[in-house]
Amino acid sequence: MRSRLLFAGFGVLATLVGVATGHLVAALTEPASSPVLAVGSQVIDLTPTPLKEWAIRTFGSHDKDVLVGSVTAGVLVLAAIAGLLARRRFELGAALLLVLVLIPAVVAEQVLPSVAAGAVGVAVLWWLTRAAPTPAPGGSGPSRRAVLVAAGTAAAAGALAGGAGRLITSYRTRETTVSLPAPADPAPPFPARPLDARVPGVTPLRTPTGDFYRVDTRLTLPIVDVDDWTLTIDGDVSRSVTFTFDDLLDMPLVERDITMTCVSNEVGGTYVGGARWLGVPLTDLLDRAGIAETSADQILSTDVDGMTISTPLDVATDGRDAMIAVGMNGSSLPRAHGFPARMVVPGLYGFVSACKWITRMTLTTYAEQDAYWTRRDWATDAPIKIASRVDTPKPLSTVEPGRTVIGGIAWAQHQGGVAGVEVRVDGGDWQRARLGPSVGTDYWRQWYLPWTAEPGQHALACRAIAGSGDVQAAERATPFPDGSSGIQEIVVTVA
Repeated sequence: MRSRLLFAGFGVLATLVGVATGHLVAALTEPASSPVLAVGSQVIDLTPTPLKEWAIRTFGSHDKDVLVGSVTAGVLVLAAIAGLLARRRFELGAALLLVLVLIPAVVAEQVLPSVAAGAVGVAVLWWLTRAAPTPAPGGSGPSRRAVLVAAGTAAAAGALAGGAGRLITSYRTRETTVSLPAPADPAPPFPARPLDARVPGVTPLRTPTGDFYRVDTRLTLPIVDVDDWTLTIDGDVSRSVTFTFDDLLDMPLVERDITMTCVSNEVGGTYVGGARWLGVPLTDLLDRAGIAETSADQILSTDVDGMTISTPLDVATDGRDAMIAVGMNGSSLPRAHGFPARMVVPGLYGFVSACKWITRMTLTTYAEQDAYWTRRDWATDAPIKIASRVDTPKPLSTVEPGRTVIGGIAWAQHQGGVAGVEVRVDGGDWQRARLGPSVGTDYWRQWYLPWTAEPGQHALACRAIAGSGDVQAAERATPFPDGSSGIQEIVVTVA
């Protein structure tokens, strides 16, 4: 039994050293081709939509960490089996290790990191098995010193390679700050005293860049050199045009406060954020290509690694403040949010409007080409639904009796903004809440209601009313295929 555990450990250690080497090679070439990340990305692509939604709902922003951990755990189980096979016959264990690295080589379409991982993994396995040969009947057991020296050396080499890979990747994906010109059309002054300055617990009116939600399919950020980046507009246009980053900065820039929402946001969820965006109006760029005679009905956007997003052309060009953004909250875009440029279309969920790291816009039709999410049966036209959220008190929290407030945020992007919010306590009548300052019809709005909290358990609910007159829908719907709906109701205890 001790010998079996030893050889299983050899398989795991050899695989870890191999994977660390592959990660180092990927860091020097293309970080996304790192063996575990390549397999993880493929798992994301193949995962059924209900399971994806469950993962996002259950693990939130840690869903990718859970995925990578799960892939790693599965690989290590197979690695242990490879070690056990090597105990009987080295060639069998080596073959299984090579199969493990062949999968990411095929998936990532970049073989160098996987070849390095396989070669080093097999070499380490051979070294470890030679240091501790299977004892013959009546013979002496493995040399404890040889095993410790070999295992310790291999572990140190793996740690060094993995650490170096992490440092190199971190350096190559570090934030790059670009000096941006002042907008030709600036946003109106932001409210000096938003509601969160007066009502503790209410979401800040402007989301700090570091706190802005991020939902995408990437396990590592793309590395984009702003000097080499271009944006091409082609397809059913009068002429194909290509812009450099400097070309965008030379055009008149607009600045707008826009709230963005992810289609995966559950009722009362956190995948929504408000920021000040700086960019070139989308129609200015499309006009350069000439779309007056186009028969296209969608903009098929492509990012630097081939991810595609489809946006309804008629919506993107109907006069709303759609843009190719280059700035966020007064600075250039962070890498996690699309540096150097991304699409922002107010009023549409991000999966049909917010292509990050954008490099191409193709004017085409839904009948001719489909994008990543439409191939997975998500909606093609996905306007953001009217919604609201209770921020304070927190669900299942305990509140002291007496005078307090119920507060939160509401949004009705491109539907006239939020004209009102109503609150219901314990299933009673809807009461009109007080609204914070307006930042525009494409931005969320803070609200609060003074409340005298009496001892006991209470159910609190809220709903928003748009400037269009529409009221937040009470019917419950899951995020798939076009966004969640329903009234958030929380329970708190007053004691």
